Amino acid sequence: MNPSESLSGDFPESSSEHPSSSAAEIPSAAGIPDDLRAASFERQRRLRQEPRFPGGPAVDPAGSHHERRIRSFQPRRSRVTPGQEEALLRLWPKWGLDIDGQRVLDLPELFDGLPTVLEIGFGMGEATAQMAADDPGTGILAVDVHTPGQGNLLGLADRNGLSNIRVANGDAIILLREMLKPDSLDGLRVYFPDPWPKKRHHKRRLIQPEFLDLVAQRLKPGAVIHCATDWEPYAEQMLEVLSAHPLFENTQADGGYAPRPAFRPLTRFEGQGLDKGHVVHDLLFARR
Repeated sequence: MNPSESLSGDFPESSSEHPSSSAAEIPSAAGIPDDLRAASFERQRRLRQEPRFPGGPAVDPAGSHHERRIRSFQPRRSRVTPGQEEALLRLWPKWGLDIDGQRVLDLPELFDGLPTVLEIGFGMGEATAQMAADDPGTGILAVDVHTPGQGNLLGLADRNGLSNIRVANGDAIILLREMLKPDSLDGLRVYFPDPWPKKRHHKRRLIQPEFLDLVAQRLKPGAVIHCATDWEPYAEQMLEVLSAHPLFENTQADGGYAPRPAFRPLTRFEGQGLDKGHVVHDLLFARR
């Protein structure tokens, strides 16, 4: 959801028990005149659009110049700690970038010639930082919209001397479609994406045929898309959609799920799920 968009809802109609009631007879909320309420709403809207950290990640980096569509993510608003704020202010100009859709990234320049994998959704960044430390010869372009997580990952990269991480803020679809060159990625990681469990929300799931069409254009031949989820119905959908796509091939000879690779750390979130009896499925498919 665009943070600048308002949420609409249904309001109850006037009760038939009071046929004489009219809008003119009902006082404004808290007795505030309509013009003052409108001015307050507009002021709050502008505040939501202003960056919380000057020089840091933008609130709505792509603005309104891209089409409106169903999003696979929901920005979360939560408290930024002083440490995360300090990392955002100090390190964003060095290692951060906004997904504005207005330029094409030169990944070899961005990562000093390292092969680059794209990670979509990294939470608080602990697993991303661990993978970057274990494989310093690979650049990780990590995308998320969660500001505390962005600050946390920047701080982890700085404290551990990880120069092979870049943090991108915004919509991964716009990044893939507008800002990456064909055959520019050496891999894609999508770990524990929102499962959107309700049936009416399944259209919001990220792993869909249209998404794979786009990804296939950006991955080099032989590059691997690696997905992991602890939501069984979503795992089944992932396996079905990936298996049906003509440009991806399952790395497992039996055509099923893969064991968790050693390079994917066991995250705190995953551990909590395993404690609850959840089954985690990994899927690794290579670009033909």
